[in-house]
Amino acid sequence: MASHSESIIREPLITGKDITYAQITNDILRPVEKMPGRAWWIGFTVASIGACLWVFAVSWTFWFGIGEWGLNKTVGWAWDITGFVWWVGIGHAGTLISAILLLFRQNWRNSINRSAEAMTIFAVICAATYILCHMGRPWMFVYSLPLPNQYGSLWVNFNSPLIWDVFAISTYFSVSLVFWYTGLLPDLASIRDRAVGVRRRIYSVLSFGWTGSVKTWQRFEAVCLILAGISTPLVLSVHTIVSMDFATSLEPGWHTTIFPPYFVAGAIFSGFAMVQTLLLVTRKVLGLENYITMFHIEAMNKIILLTGSIVGVAYLTEFFIAYYSGSEYEQYTFLNRFIGPYWWAGCMMYGINILMTQLMWFKSIRTNIAIAWVLSIVVNIGMWFERFVIIVTSLHRDYIPSSWAMFYPTWVDMSIFIGSIGVFFTLFLLFIRVLPSIAIAEVKLILKSSSEQAKKKVIEHGHVDPEQLEFYKESLVVFDSVDMADYEKR
Repeated sequence: MASHSESIIREPLITGKDITYAQITNDILRPVEKMPGRAWWIGFTVASIGACLWVFAVSWTFWFGIGEWGLNKTVGWAWDITGFVWWVGIGHAGTLISAILLLFRQNWRNSINRSAEAMTIFAVICAATYILCHMGRPWMFVYSLPLPNQYGSLWVNFNSPLIWDVFAISTYFSVSLVFWYTGLLPDLASIRDRAVGVRRRIYSVLSFGWTGSVKTWQRFEAVCLILAGISTPLVLSVHTIVSMDFATSLEPGWHTTIFPPYFVAGAIFSGFAMVQTLLLVTRKVLGLENYITMFHIEAMNKIILLTGSIVGVAYLTEFFIAYYSGSEYEQYTFLNRFIGPYWWAGCMMYGINILMTQLMWFKSIRTNIAIAWVLSIVVNIGMWFERFVIIVTSLHRDYIPSSWAMFYPTWVDMSIFIGSIGVFFTLFLLFIRVLPSIAIAEVKLILKSSSEQAKKKVIEHGHVDPEQLEFYKESLVVFDSVDMADYEKR
């Protein structure tokens, strides 16, 4: 009988006793309706200081020019493009969780998709600021758009991957923003119905007159599916196009056809790590342990393990192709990553992204919250070093030894990067303060569907042993109060 019971146990997506629809709403909206606690204020203060540092460093760059960075005639891309690619990669997990997992009907996404979508938007904003800073004169951005002019002769170079970036990232940001806001509408209406005064009027405008009627829900679900279908190709296309900034050149270390899938896997790898970093803190500070459960944490760790392993295979493939090509320039570029002056960056890249990630094979590590949180931070450190190694070590020693040069970051380089992290966390902390960090309507759907499925199991099997019944009572992902009463009568 024990084996029979184990066969119908499902991993809980919601935990806690006597969870009802009303309690779900109260728990998720508590951070929005109540004054923030000390932990939020400490985090917001630190993040705001970083954002102020970013404003100062960017203003300094615009006033004095990008000569204030550590760039030189050999290394024309360094921390700026490293930061750009790093932030674009982090923004990939939100669309993957929201769109692809929605199309595959993966209910475990429902507790984490809202924060992941917000993270996507904030990360893309941080990435876009690097492009504007790299231009030196941000108003020159208008010349990257295919706009007609009075002479009729000024058009962008559509053969340039840099122009492809403009279209890909702007499309990605627009679709992600619409997808995120569309999913917010039912929850904004829930806040509206509970708010008073000015807050009620603000959320009334933001909810676009949501009524919750059957027709409204039908259209909502149809629009979400359409946006998910549009967003899914963007997960692959955006970082593929970013990789072509490098792969279409003749630079040793860049000129490789493996870059598109390699960059996409790396983007999902770093994106899920950042989602893990944010959610493990959020669930603790906001008291959302019943909704972001160990099942979600382990599922995300499994995806980190999968994509990290793909990245490791890509590293090995790069070395093999360099060896097999017979090109002395290509071979030297990869050898230089180990024995050159930037060997320490290469060791950080390979050591973290290959070796540290493999610790996720052990369930005791995947389910240890403290270790999982540390590893998620370590993964993003390793992915930053990956982008740094790809860009700087491939440029600083090219075909002509007389042009070899070292790159040393200045305080402006470091301030812009640290400041961009401050901007990101400032936006995220404001988000969880004014909007629900978990999709209320979708979590309620989990509770309803789980209850119906469990009731069907009881009817089919006719009996559940006491241990199984106790599991149901504790997790309450399978029974609501009416279902439990009916079962006990039987």
